[in-house]
Amino acid sequence: MDVALERRRDAALNYLTRNADGWTAGDREALAEGVLALIGDTRFAPVFAPHSRAEVSIVGWLERPGRSAALVSGQIDRLVVTPDEVLIVDFKTNHAPPKLPAEAPPGYIRQLALYRAVLQKLYPRLPVRAALLWTETPELMEISAPALDAQLAGHIQRDDRA
Repeated sequence: MDVALERRRDAALNYLTRNADGWTAGDREALAEGVLALIGDTRFAPVFAPHSRAEVSIVGWLERPGRSAALVSGQIDRLVVTPDEVLIVDFKTNHAPPKLPAEAPPGYIRQLALYRAVLQKLYPRLPVRAALLWTETPELMEISAPALDAQLAGHIQRDDRA
């Protein structure tokens, strides 16, 4: 549900009052301000644009040569589908996020690779990009297609589950 710009602060504080009642009013306000700054940051405008979607459930099959297909399921934090591309964004709250994509935890990359594999079947004519949005810094770290492909290939070769 999109919330009008002028109502976002009140909506965030009301949400936190209901769901973070053990927090101080100052802590709730600081979190609300941080979230509002993140979604208002022009660098991330496409991620929070009106056509983007939050918390998108995903399920599909991952083909594995020589073995049965594996079920992939999860929830994408933000999904942006435009006529030109698909963008998967996963939020991460690490207090000391990595500086380079190659330093990102392999589990994070594997998760994006699995989601991308499913979405490539749904959108075969569009490039599917994937990124991590580090909320502490804040920075959007795109993971390259070769890095995603390598993580997926390694996962398929060594694991019986997707």
